Amino acid sequence: MPTKLNPSRIIVVGSSTGGTEALRVFLAMMPKDSPPILIAQHMPEMFVPSFAARLDGACEMRVKMAEQHEIISPGNVYLAPGHSHLSIERHGAGYRVSLSDAPPVNRHRPSIEVLFKSAAKVSGPNTIGVMLTGMGRDGAAAMLEMRQAGAYNLAQDEASSVVFGMPRAAIESGAVHEVVALERMAERVLGLLRGAAAH
Repeated sequence: MPTKLNPSRIIVVGSSTGGTEALRVFLAMMPKDSPPILIAQHMPEMFVPSFAARLDGACEMRVKMAEQHEIISPGNVYLAPGHSHLSIERHGAGYRVSLSDAPPVNRHRPSIEVLFKSAAKVSGPNTIGVMLTGMGRDGAAAMLEMRQAGAYNLAQDEASSVVFGMPRAAIESGAVHEVVALERMAERVLGLLRGAAAH
């Protein structure tokens, strides 16, 4: 089986209640040469820097808080600051970070809806979407837009979710291609990056 990861891909992740541990499990299994990962995690602003540092110490990839207009590069995980929406924007042949202090969406800033909507618009078929544990419906509608734009979407299963609200909403909206247990999420994403067929 080919092991080379597609360098043009981008991974976007939404998470909320239970997401701190779910992200640790997922990211710890991603190799250091993985495509860039952008994350909107519902979290108070004051906790984001220490959370990013903790994830960075537990992962092969570099985990950091996203900064305005920085180039999105492989091997890096970009965590939305607690005070801003995180989006992807086109920059030359690649992508860069866009942060916004626009009003909350679905009562959240950062909102998963904002990140996923930008992925649908900008990176489309080069995107893998991952919806992890969380309460509510944030991101479900935009994840469907991602699917319609050619992205491939995964959602965490109920058994491994602390709260199945956001994954359930994404599944019910028709946005999700596969429902995957948390402990297999990284393996499945890597399979998609290597061109493995859905199963």
